[in-house]
Amino acid sequence: MNISKKKFCIIGCGRLGVCLSVFLADQGFIPASFASKSSDSAKHAAAMAGKGIVYKNAITAATACDLVFITTPDTQIEPVCDQIAKGGGFTEDSVVFHLSGALSSDVLKTAQQTGAATGSIHPLQAFAPYTRGQKSPFLGINISLEGSDRAVALGREIVDALGANSFTIPTQAKTIYHAAAVVASNYLVTLEHFALSLLKEAGLEEAVAYPILEPLIQGTLNNIKARGSVDALTGPVARGDDKIISCHLEDIDKKMPQFSQLYRLLGKHTLEIAASRGDLDPGAKEKLAVLFKEGV
Repeated sequence: MNISKKKFCIIGCGRLGVCLSVFLADQGFIPASFASKSSDSAKHAAAMAGKGIVYKNAITAATACDLVFITTPDTQIEPVCDQIAKGGGFTEDSVVFHLSGALSSDVLKTAQQTGAATGSIHPLQAFAPYTRGQKSPFLGINISLEGSDRAVALGREIVDALGANSFTIPTQAKTIYHAAAVVASNYLVTLEHFALSLLKEAGLEEAVAYPILEPLIQGTLNNIKARGSVDALTGPVARGDDKIISCHLEDIDKKMPQFSQLYRLLGKHTLEIAASRGDLDPGAKEKLAVLFKEGV
């Protein structure tokens, strides 16, 4: 297959749909058709990509080419796929992808029943609205692939063309994979919000507090990268310092009780990591376990 000659269709023209169409077009793919809930969004995507016909419905848009990307919100992927399949928009030559992180290619089962190859492509990246002349947000990022063999093979070529790195996961592992991404990104924000809130209680506003913490945060990430998450662990829990932890809890319980349970829960799991290394004093481990259990 000559992917430079591959025409594609975008169903759902939000931020990701627009970016995908623009940067695939830059790599020689041909934007053939667009459809979206809002016709203005579809027209905008076609204008940004520089080519392509805007259709009033997803069925006729999908009929225009064999490579179809469903880039709608997650809740609309399966209904849109079902609508296109029922309307005859897919054939045995079709390759259908969605770009959800949480959903697997199983939601495209009606397309698969028509003989189409199905898969999911998920960029581990947040996308801002496209602006003309911007650098590609796909360059160097990691993108997961799963689905049928034919879809995954084409997916690798698409990811390579975008200048990204691909990796595959089993279809049944898609949900737990997405949970990992949420923990790594969204919950990291929650964790740093916790730290910044503690520093605010200590008299430091966020504008000052974050630059103070940033080298520590970056150093920790570097240690995880170099040594792995278990060996990167430092601090009072890793040392078995129950007195320091007791002081933390006493102050948090008194001044910021809304964070007491979160601190204890994080401490409980941190203690499990520290204990897995085999060098934590058993007595200290027991004292810490009691501290983290209290009030939970």
